[in-house]
Amino acid sequence: MRARAHKSLLTAITAASALVLPVVSVVPASAAGPDPQAFSQSVKAAAVKRHVERLQRIADANGGTRAAGTPGHEASAAYVADKLRDAGYKVSLQEFEFPFFREVTPTVLDRVSPGAKTYVRNTDFRTMTYSGSGKVTGTVQGVDLVLPPSPEPSSTSGCEASDFAGFTRGNIALIQRGTCNFQLKAELAQAAGAAGVIIFNEGQPGEGADDRRILLTGTLGAPTTNIPVVSTTFAVGDGLAAAGTTVTLSADTESDPHRKTRNVLAESRWGDPDKVVMLGSHLDSVVEGPGINDNGSGSAGILETALKASVLPTRNRLRFAFWGAEELGLLGSAHYVAGLSAEEKAKIKLYLNFDMIASPNYVFGIYDGDDSDATGAPAGPAGSDKIEQLFESYFTAIGKPYTGTDFTGRSDYGPFIGVGIPAGGLFTGAEGIKTADEAAKFGGEAGVAYDKCYHQACDTLANIDDKALAVNSGAIATAAFVYAYSRTLPGGGAPGPTRPGTGGGGLGHDHDHDHSGVPR
Repeated sequence: MRARAHKSLLTAITAASALVLPVVSVVPASAAGPDPQAFSQSVKAAAVKRHVERLQRIADANGGTRAAGTPGHEASAAYVADKLRDAGYKVSLQEFEFPFFREVTPTVLDRVSPGAKTYVRNTDFRTMTYSGSGKVTGTVQGVDLVLPPSPEPSSTSGCEASDFAGFTRGNIALIQRGTCNFQLKAELAQAAGAAGVIIFNEGQPGEGADDRRILLTGTLGAPTTNIPVVSTTFAVGDGLAAAGTTVTLSADTESDPHRKTRNVLAESRWGDPDKVVMLGSHLDSVVEGPGINDNGSGSAGILETALKASVLPTRNRLRFAFWGAEELGLLGSAHYVAGLSAEEKAKIKLYLNFDMIASPNYVFGIYDGDDSDATGAPAGPAGSDKIEQLFESYFTAIGKPYTGTDFTGRSDYGPFIGVGIPAGGLFTGAEGIKTADEAAKFGGEAGVAYDKCYHQACDTLANIDDKALAVNSGAIATAAFVYAYSRTLPGGGAPGPTRPGTGGGGLGHDHDHDHSGVPR
């Protein structure tokens, strides 16, 4: 960074401290703490990029993926853990069991009649996570469909056993997205004798991910069905609903309900152990690709911040988490939070989440902690608004635009806000479509996904926007510094010791994305 950028970042720290934390005292260079400008200089974009590059090399050496339960994720976890241990952190590898899933060979969906047609995988259809295997050619039979769709989402297609009354065994069930989860739909279809299941989007127009015409992505939640299950766009499903339609559906998948993976947890040896400032990102990719933006970018950003913060004699305890199996339903972070005692939860004063911070057609999204836009998800737990304001101050100070993004539950902040821990963080966009207003504000291309390689093999190093990575890495460093030295934190609690770096303790425990499979 140039000197002007350093001055801007220092201004951001000062402004954010004054605005967000009225009783905050950021330690000046002459006191026990470091110079905030020097700290901002130490977290360099080039160093963050080197971590991203290393994760790409790990994926290249392991079949092009870093998915949980694969050697690529194990190598990613080892790389991060080794770096953190070398920097002096107390590192824990928290192992947990999860149901693993992958496509052994690409799934095929072809229309046989009327008129042959080959549907394009990941454009027209996707394999639902935890789909079973099999190859079947059969008649498509609609299940309680609402066509044309109602003006508002309301379909209950496939949600009740009675929907399958009269279903012909051996047919392929065509089910509409609706009010119950995908797993229930698939299980009821299998029980009715379906040889395969096609779940298509419901059909209502909307903006970005709220558009119920686009390709549906989801998970069945667990490997409870043994027949092929795919999801499609509304247009594909609407076409397949025509009487007399026959298709071939072929899937070759692997599910292991007892696969093991791990979270990497690192805690500083400095600061008050009763006032924990926690930063996290998921380290796993989807099976289909290396996951360099999603979420090598966020992992690299907090890793470099952690390495440079390791020597800081902070007032509060810093804890960094690199979650496993996020892509299968926030499993790592949910496991971690579920294992915390009430006392341990109370010690975590805030959680900052960084998932996809370098999308190629980016916006600078800040999680909307106070529901200031009054749309979508509600506000986060008390104190989340203060976190949002801190990030807003940072972007204002460096002259960059920003926008709010909802707590939709699609990333690892979900389990934390679920137990009342204030949360915030950054997000540059996934499969949603950039609007004309956003293109005017942030640059990039309107009408195109924020990340056109989301959950695909092309989410490689070439999918990283260096500017977004640099700006958001600066925001991560700023937030870590401010909260590491703040006397008062969003999660409340009594002031810590007057001198940073005192106190002992450590970890007292061994963690589309529509991961839930519940349609919204």
